Amino acid sequence: MTPSDRDATGLLTRPDHFVQLVTPTGERRADPEFDRWVADVDADALSRLYRDMSIVRRLDTEATALQRQGELGLWPPLAGQEAAQIGSARALRDDDFVFTSYREHAVAWCRGVGPAELLTVWRGSAASGWNPAEHGIAVPQIIIGAQALHATGWAMGAAWEGSDAASVAYFGDGATSEGDVNEALVFAASFDAPVVFFCQNNQWAISEPVGLQSKQPLARRADGFGMPGVRVDGNDVLAVLAATRIALDRARRGEGPTLIEAVTYRLGPHTTADDPKRYRTDDELAEWRTRDPITRLLALLTSMGVDADALEREVAEEAGRAAAELRAAVTTIPDPEPMTVFDHVYAEPNSHLARQRDHYARYLAMFDDADAAASGAEGGAR
Repeated sequence: MTPSDRDATGLLTRPDHFVQLVTPTGERRADPEFDRWVADVDADALSRLYRDMSIVRRLDTEATALQRQGELGLWPPLAGQEAAQIGSARALRDDDFVFTSYREHAVAWCRGVGPAELLTVWRGSAASGWNPAEHGIAVPQIIIGAQALHATGWAMGAAWEGSDAASVAYFGDGATSEGDVNEALVFAASFDAPVVFFCQNNQWAISEPVGLQSKQPLARRADGFGMPGVRVDGNDVLAVLAATRIALDRARRGEGPTLIEAVTYRLGPHTTADDPKRYRTDDELAEWRTRDPITRLLALLTSMGVDADALEREVAEEAGRAAAELRAAVTTIPDPEPMTVFDHVYAEPNSHLARQRDHYARYLAMFDDADAAASGAEGGAR
């Protein structure tokens, strides 16, 4: 990579190149443009990033097991994408706001979302998991790509109010083919919205490979919208942190949006309802395992003189406690009362919702009457 491949911000003008600061074997690569954005990240800071990634992978493993045991209706695993999520989320300020898809459990972890709040929507106990205002992160968006528009609108509003806070929209490679994402890119570029579009290219949009929907690196799409794009090794937490800090700095200075393509890999299924063996090979999976974001960071820490064995033991114990808390949280999530499905649908009451509420109440009453009749018949028989 040469200096001519970058513009004045340090972002790539040729996003087919790959920004990487830590190799898969844990070697630190010097990069004069990106290094200065992570000059403060010492061994202690890297250890904290390792802790984050290790804990969220353990939580992800536990949640997947809970789904297999019937405790959750569904779970979208994040294994393999920890560096992309942790590296970007740890670049944020408290007053920034995050809009995610359904896989960003690690981002929610960084924003202070608790174990029970992570699980409620997947257990079917609530329409959403947490109060967005308390954590600075919207609840997971199931509609593919819709959150990109929400992030753009929030960013435009923040700019109009004179704030230098920014928003981040997380989406996958498949979402870049959706109209919502492209409309959001148009709006953001037109109004210089302080938003970072963070695409986790995990190679598979459910069962379709990314090469089927895009003949060019996804970061190149930024050119058509008039914004910078950067293609970064999404399994390199340090490179992701640097790229996100650059993009957020641009946003705060009023220079508009940035598109980041974090090249990573989904090690598990799209969701627990998916069987990835039907569309990808064992050799492909094995190759990507050699690029694991957690093991490479541990290798880097070892080369810096950190006691890796002690760190692994300490983090494994903490991850185990977090997993136990997650499992215990499942049993404490209460089943919702049926009529609460109408709560928080609209900000103000309206006749349309009231009519639906009345119809549903009468429908539920039918079952109460049937139960009462059955009880009466049983008592008479005795």
